[in-house]
Amino acid sequence: MKLFSLIVAALPFLCSPAFAHAAQPQSTATAEAAATTAFVSVNLLPMDTDRIVRNQSVLVEDGKIVAIGSALAIPKNARIIDGHGRTFLSPGLADMHVHSDTTGDMQVYLANGVTTVLNMGGASSGFMDQVRPDMNRGKIAGPHIFAGFVVDGSPLYGQFVVATPEQARAMVGLAKTNGYDFIKVYNNLSPASFQAFIEEGRKQHMAVIGHGVTRVGLERQLDAGQVLVAHAEEFLYTTFSHPDKEPAGVSGPADSAPDPDEIPAAIAFIKRNKAFVTADIITYATIASQWGRPAVAERYMHMPEIRYLSPARRIRWGDDGYTKRQGDLSARVEFLQRFIKEMAQAGVPLVTGTDAPTIPGLVPGFSLHDDLRALEEAGLSRYQVLSAATRTPGEMIRRSVPDAEPFGTIKVGNRADFILSAKNPLDDLSTLRTPLGVMANGNWYAEPELHALLDQVADKYDNAFKH
Repeated sequence: MKLFSLIVAALPFLCSPAFAHAAQPQSTATAEAAATTAFVSVNLLPMDTDRIVRNQSVLVEDGKIVAIGSALAIPKNARIIDGHGRTFLSPGLADMHVHSDTTGDMQVYLANGVTTVLNMGGASSGFMDQVRPDMNRGKIAGPHIFAGFVVDGSPLYGQFVVATPEQARAMVGLAKTNGYDFIKVYNNLSPASFQAFIEEGRKQHMAVIGHGVTRVGLERQLDAGQVLVAHAEEFLYTTFSHPDKEPAGVSGPADSAPDPDEIPAAIAFIKRNKAFVTADIITYATIASQWGRPAVAERYMHMPEIRYLSPARRIRWGDDGYTKRQGDLSARVEFLQRFIKEMAQAGVPLVTGTDAPTIPGLVPGFSLHDDLRALEEAGLSRYQVLSAATRTPGEMIRRSVPDAEPFGTIKVGNRADFILSAKNPLDDLSTLRTPLGVMANGNWYAEPELHALLDQVADKYDNAFKH
């Protein structure tokens, strides 16, 4: 009876109508899928190792890579994408922490070369039931979408509340039935409910990802089987100590950073569990930049990329409370830069993620390129940065979602997600900001089509403000 009551209570949340997100016909700016596409005379970044393979051809059929080589026989009916020996073909990018659930946001991701996203909570049922399946089949322009259902132990942060282990076990089945790939745990979950999610998720092949749970702690979470930490800064809250949290009478600077000497112990338990960590420097740095600084938040409202942010989201940005906070987070930003660099050096599997567009200043797609730049500035090599945006997300999904098509490297049998760029990304990551073309979900989008997708989104939002 308790289980039935939980299911009845959950149905409005999981199945509420969302007509604004209903599936739409593919736009005229969206490229048509061809049965066979041949990329010829391209310089290949397979991303299996740090290497370039020059003057290669890649054959794609029905959205999958079927052949790679320097002397392939190209079918007569194939669409030819000629790199003329000068362009570079690399795997599409992945943003493994987004909160977007509109077709407009998805078009913006695609135009920025993002071919995979992991929605980390808040997606409408209309998006999950209608838009996502059509987008993943290539019927609507956008990246391939994975999704996590977010759960918490209290309503404090506006998440779906799970109060008991029984409810947690039931929730795993409900989330799986409704098309979710992951359970995302949040801060205030009880230890018993967390363990129930782990156990039931293991039975139903539904991995647990997410935040640090305050009453459990990340070390115990990863030991139990959580596969991904959704933010690098989660370690600030449930792993590292802080001088400003010492016992009464012992003072420390406000918003102080942890002792770097604690980093090796954290890396040790991450590696022990072969867990993945989201290297989202840009997320915390963007929060820190506007912490108590209204002028910075105001500048974000006038940056060029704001054209591609929905009117509703712009309103939410304007109402955000970071500018009302006090203190200085710059020491913690510097600590996170060091922490992420040391994780990369130690071989911790890092994935890129941005939290866009919930954080003011982080526009879908564009912010991922900002994160790539921030990771390089933190001291990661360009290959390490690009791996976090391609190969390692593919490894994380392969380990966690049993029936998912492989992606993240250019290899026969993998999903054909590509960016064609004018320069070698391993020499200059910024070349990925201006792709010559993108392939996603079986469709090829040349540069003019990508610009048209952005124009469609901007015009739609501009017209909304006019009315």
